[in-house]
Formats: sequence, structure tokens, C-alpha cells
Amino acid sequence: MKKSLWRAAVGAPVLSLALLALPGAAQATTAPAQAPAQDSVQALVTKLTHSQATSRFRAAGITWSSSGGCSDRNNPTCTSFEQINLTTVQGAETLKSASGCALNITGGTETGHASGTYSHWNGYKLDFSLSTCLNNYITSRFTYIGSSKYQSGSGNIYFRESNHWDVTYYNCGGC
Repeated sequence: MKKSLWRAAVGAPVLSLALLALPGAAQATTAPAQAPAQDSVQALVTKLTHSQATSRFRAAGITWSSSGGCSDRNNPTCTSFEQINLTTVQGAETLKSASGCALNITGGTETGHASGTYSHWNGYKLDFSLSTCLNNYITSRFTYIGSSKYQSGSGNIYFRESNHWDVTYYNCGGC
């Protein structure tokens, strides 16, 4: 088991969480991430390589595509998972298993998305293709919070954009 510590702003350990060490997780790195503004806790986030993420997505039956047919993180027409958060990958796995829907990822950690702490680049977001199954699952199971946004019971945000779902994973969604 890989452990990640949550620390208060002063650095005192307040809670220890165990993350499952799944295939390929041995190479994963841990990096600090900024916590929500209303929370004074700073979390350590486990980052995955593109290869580790695609192995997990493939095993879960999750597909991905890019308009450029590539995975270069520095090319906005590619779909990359380099430096994606483990909890983001687990969140997609949870969505797949809970919904039973086909999931196709069209946006990962590549450049070209909006910036911010909880951004694609920082490993917190994925874009999913629209589908009737996924649309129905999200809109019937999650709470509508306005402006085309839905919040899952675990707190993750699903934003319906014109041609995809933009999902922010603050956690693994109940993995």
C-alpha cells in the first residue's frame, strides 16, 4: 500500500490515507497539490506516467482519442495523461464501473486547456465524449448545481460543455 499524508498548514500530520498500489504504481511519484481554498489542508498527490494511466484505462475498458492522433503533453491536439493524478484515473474507473457506460477520453493533461490549480495540466481533469448513456447517468444521479454543472456525492464536478463532459476529480469518487 502506498500512503499519502494530509498535513495541516503548519505541517502537523492530521490524517493518513492509503492508496492502492496497482500495476505500474511503483514508478508513480508523489507531489504536493494545493487544497481547496476553504480547506486549510495540503494534500500529497500521486502522479502517474502516460503509460501507467493508459494501462489502467485499457484494463477498465476506457478508451481515449485525440484530434492529432498523438500523446505529446506539449501539443494541444494530442491527448496526454503524463502527470495525471492517480485519483483522477481512479475516478474515471469508478465512473465506468458505476455507470456501465462506454467512456472515451478526449482531453487529459495536455496543454491548451484553461489554467488553475484544479486544471487539466495539473492532473485533476478529464474530458469525456458525450453519449446518451453518460448524459443520462450524470444528469439523473448527480446534483445539478447550476450553469450546466453537476456534483457527484463524493464532490467531483461534471460540467457539460458543448461537445464533451469536463470532469474535475477532487477524489476517486468512492473507489
